[in-house]
Amino acid sequence: MSDLADDQNGTGFARLAMVTIDCADPVALAAFYGELLGWETRHADDHFAILDNPEGGSPLGFGRVSGYKPEPWTEPDGSKHFHLDFYVDDLDEATAKALALGATEPTFQHGRTLKVLIDPAGHPFGLAPLD
Repeated sequence: MSDLADDQNGTGFARLAMVTIDCADPVALAAFYGELLGWETRHADDHFAILDNPEGGSPLGFGRVSGYKPEPWTEPDGSKHFHLDFYVDDLDEATAKALALGATEPTFQHGRTLKVLIDPAGHPFGLAPLD
């Protein structure tokens, strides 16, 4: 039996290869998340960019989509397609750094411990204190 599959033991048969985020400008969005996470760019061109996870986990990809439009998450009846959440040591400091990188802060927030920000391509992401 493959080391990827063992359905009889309740494990899955696939491993996450990468999370790819749609956007209008893969190079710019990869630069934003590269600075936010401290990850290195493995590849970047007009159509696709990849950031390597230095901890050995799955990388992040960014793919150009023609006619890309941001998610309407910040509207009360809007929906989101996905979001990323990140642990941070200091919420206020991390928020300030993300805003300096080009994130924006919507008026609507879910709660007190998770700070929702919007990346430069319009995707929501969350920052939460580690403790």
